[in-house]
Amino acid sequence: MSNLTSKATRLALGGAMASLLVLAACDRQGERLERAREIADASVRQITGDTIVEQEAPDPLRSVPVAARAIAQPILSDITGEETTRPAFAVLSIVAKPTDIPPSEAMAEIDDEGLYIEDESALDDVMVEEMPEAATGSGDAPVAAAPAPTARSLEVFRPEGAVQQRIKLDPKMRQRSLNDIQEAARKMEQVAKAEPAPVAKTRSLAPRSLESAPAERKLAAEKIARRSVVSRDAIVKQRDANAVMLDTLAKYKMNAEVTLSREGQMVVQVGGADPTYFSPEDASRPELSYLAIDMGTGCENPEDVEAIQADPILATECIVQDLRDSGQFEYVEKDFIFENQFVRRPKNDSPTTSPNVGTTPPTDGTTGPTTTTPPQPVEVTPNDPLWGLQWNFRPNGDGEGKSRGGAGFQEFWTKQGIKGSSDVVVAVVDTGLQMDHPDIKDSPNIAPGWDMVSDPRMGNDGDGRDSDPNDPGDLCNPAVPGAADSFHGTHVAGTIGVAASNNGAGVAGGAWNVKIVPVRALGKCGGRLSDINDAIRWAAGLIPAEGADGSEVWNDNPADIINLSIGLFEYCPASLQDAIDAVTDRGAIVVSAAGNARIDTAYYAPGGCDNVISVAAGNAIGEIASYSNFGANVSILAPGGEMSHDDDGDNRPDGILSTKKASNCFDPVTGEGVSDCFYAYEQGTSMAAPHVSAALALLKARTPDASPDELRATLLAASDPRSALQCAGLCSSYPGTTPIEGSPDMCLRPCGGKMLDLANVPVISSGGGGK
Repeated sequence: MSNLTSKATRLALGGAMASLLVLAACDRQGERLERAREIADASVRQITGDTIVEQEAPDPLRSVPVAARAIAQPILSDITGEETTRPAFAVLSIVAKPTDIPPSEAMAEIDDEGLYIEDESALDDVMVEEMPEAATGSGDAPVAAAPAPTARSLEVFRPEGAVQQRIKLDPKMRQRSLNDIQEAARKMEQVAKAEPAPVAKTRSLAPRSLESAPAERKLAAEKIARRSVVSRDAIVKQRDANAVMLDTLAKYKMNAEVTLSREGQMVVQVGGADPTYFSPEDASRPELSYLAIDMGTGCENPEDVEAIQADPILATECIVQDLRDSGQFEYVEKDFIFENQFVRRPKNDSPTTSPNVGTTPPTDGTTGPTTTTPPQPVEVTPNDPLWGLQWNFRPNGDGEGKSRGGAGFQEFWTKQGIKGSSDVVVAVVDTGLQMDHPDIKDSPNIAPGWDMVSDPRMGNDGDGRDSDPNDPGDLCNPAVPGAADSFHGTHVAGTIGVAASNNGAGVAGGAWNVKIVPVRALGKCGGRLSDINDAIRWAAGLIPAEGADGSEVWNDNPADIINLSIGLFEYCPASLQDAIDAVTDRGAIVVSAAGNARIDTAYYAPGGCDNVISVAAGNAIGEIASYSNFGANVSILAPGGEMSHDDDGDNRPDGILSTKKASNCFDPVTGEGVSDCFYAYEQGTSMAAPHVSAALALLKARTPDASPDELRATLLAASDPRSALQCAGLCSSYPGTTPIEGSPDMCLRPCGGKMLDLANVPVISSGGGGK
């Protein structure tokens, strides 16, 4: 044995000395030589039995390059530098819909019996060549990178290239305008004739079985079942409404461009605007002269034409009022501006983001089964180095590796054996995506999206709508100290799962395998209601976008789930409710942030709209966050973070860590400053909503045939109940709320009564989802 040991010792020393010679050729030779001697001594001790070797997993946070772990410092991100208490709107932009237009009909319907369709040849039109699908893998190893997403358009014959008809209305050329109205109606009728007929309402058709149909035919059927046809009712009603608009414009001696749609919603852009969103010292900036605060002044004197002509804000009010009074419209409303739902100002007493140098946060806290417990599945722990800071995905509870605010994703991955499916589609209607983010650019989870920002002044990318959903930034007023681009959509999509999870870099997402469709609807200073309405419909596959050549571009991946981490301090606009109703009627689930105004979400949109899952924000101890909206409209509580707290004691704010390129960063291992990074903490109901979207994506992967109602029921049934005090706040901080019996200083802030916890979802023995 001694000879063997001696031989092994010589081999170890030889190997160590070889390492020494290699290291000696490098920089910092003294340090490296000393390290080589330590390796040699340790090798000898191990072989001779002087050292007992414990096989410990390497610390993932320390074992990766700084770029894969650096985190942004919290930043100020505001629109005006002051918290807005009133909504903003785009001046001289109006959204309207004529009365008596029935809900749009689909080209086909699918139910348990099969496909109902008037003309089955329509399926052939949508069976276009698909991009190769990326391997989904099991989720236990990084999946292969997919090709960079490119826009795919479905070219369907359209007479005279008509996708959206636009009409110039000029009272000075009345007859020409009337002729243009008739011509637009004629072109839309040609479009209607070229499309498949809608399914008969009597359902007298014999269903076509899809059970044995090829996969591509099933996919084509699903797309056709989402698409809205152009109806004659919509054509005629929009034609007549344009004549009324022409009369209103003549009264105020203005002109306009009107965009028509297949579902009847019209967007009116009246000529000439020069108000300012900002205070007078900023009014010299012409690029910011198209937004105004809604002061609720209305149109007190519609006969004072001269005053109305001189004031574009007043002109907007008066035109809206006149069109409403005409009785020709189901709704007429201002083109409101939605904001992202980041909480913009962490409190001054927020815990520092700089750690105690040399300490490493807990990773997973996993312990093996003991003799007193039955064998458990091997706990799924992603190897992404920042996973240890993602308390929001952890098992809910106290103790190592858990968080009282955790949403149970890790337990779901482990118990269900499911980490998502590339067959499940989540559309993120937001600011777009940072397509060059290193954890996103090669991710297999991105599908082609669209830029729906119509106004180049808000687009910040030099043009209007196009096939590029990249986020160029949304900074509105650089004069605000510390203001910066939010890159909000990238952070939201990262929580859902747009980045490559378990790839040894950055963070993990809630669903490792999922198809994310980025739809950019918010740009510089926010997003227009009219753009958001179209973005929602396009995301669900109801309407096409317009290609650069005038062709129709349909979403090749109609969304199962649409995430709206956006907000407007206003009752739900009628046109937004119209869009939400349309997509949910076709099978999409809409998930919305409840809002961050600390008020009842009934006063907020889309969190207060019908037919949405409205998500309030929870902190790291499972209570409603101080900034979150609340109320009867809230469906569920989910992790949104609270950066003024450090309830888990890791010397970092309890924000939600996700993908986002940023500057002014730090290394969480050394505490040293880093100029640029790709991950950031944020807080808000914007962060809570994508947890629910990711959860629904996992549930859809678990039971692919489940209906939206069934998925929602499973989500809510598995969630943890919240006590009154967990959905409460000081009565002095939330006027008008109801005191809690036995706690007179605390008032109820209803948060759905449930907190997201995927660990409670029952395991199904038959499988049925992707991994």
